[in-house]
Amino acid sequence: MVYRNLLSMLVLTLSIFSVQAAAEVDLKDPYKMVQQVADNTFQRVARDQDKVKKSREHLRVIVEEELMPYIDYKYAAYRVLGSYIQKIRTIEDKQEKAQAIAHVRTFIDVFQRYLVATYAGVFTQYTNQKVEFGAAKRFAADDVAIVNTTIVEAGKPDIRIDFKVRKGKNNEWRAYDMMAEGISLLDAKQTELHGILRQQGIEHVIKLLDKKSRLPVQFRGDDGNS
Repeated sequence: MVYRNLLSMLVLTLSIFSVQAAAEVDLKDPYKMVQQVADNTFQRVARDQDKVKKSREHLRVIVEEELMPYIDYKYAAYRVLGSYIQKIRTIEDKQEKAQAIAHVRTFIDVFQRYLVATYAGVFTQYTNQKVEFGAAKRFAADDVAIVNTTIVEAGKPDIRIDFKVRKGKNNEWRAYDMMAEGISLLDAKQTELHGILRQQGIEHVIKLLDKKSRLPVQFRGDDGNS
């Protein structure tokens, strides 16, 4: 339930629309990056409304082209796997270790497709809500930054959302998590999959996420099938 609520708030967080031309994303500044990606994504959603109305599957294209290049899905996947990654490092048998690493690589690919499907479904709820971005802070000495946003909608309490972004080895910033009311989306997903991973193994988790990633694009926040 927590994970589904976070997903339903994600679209609200990103829903700031710019009437200006799409800006080139500044990957050297985490605060500019988040705002520019939000602007560019929703300009694309608005521009492609005719295609979206014909087929919601077009939202996958928008997510893949406008959003995913700025999501560090590999790091996010590692975070979701959590202690499983640590277990792999302790495996001594070379063949067993190679197989485990191959499973992780497959998981990363499937997790990326799962995120595309998930975000595409959430974007079906876009209604152009207003989002205010918090003031930028100094980040030159940091590897992780938190970009604060506030959702403002008439007749409803303000909602505070924090985007967590990290600087890669190439000094470019990308988002990897969001927190709503202090709850991490990644931590929620990790908790959801932890028991399945431990009891049924990573291959079962891969099949589960792969199946979900192939479902038709739709918002699943209310039916329990996130």
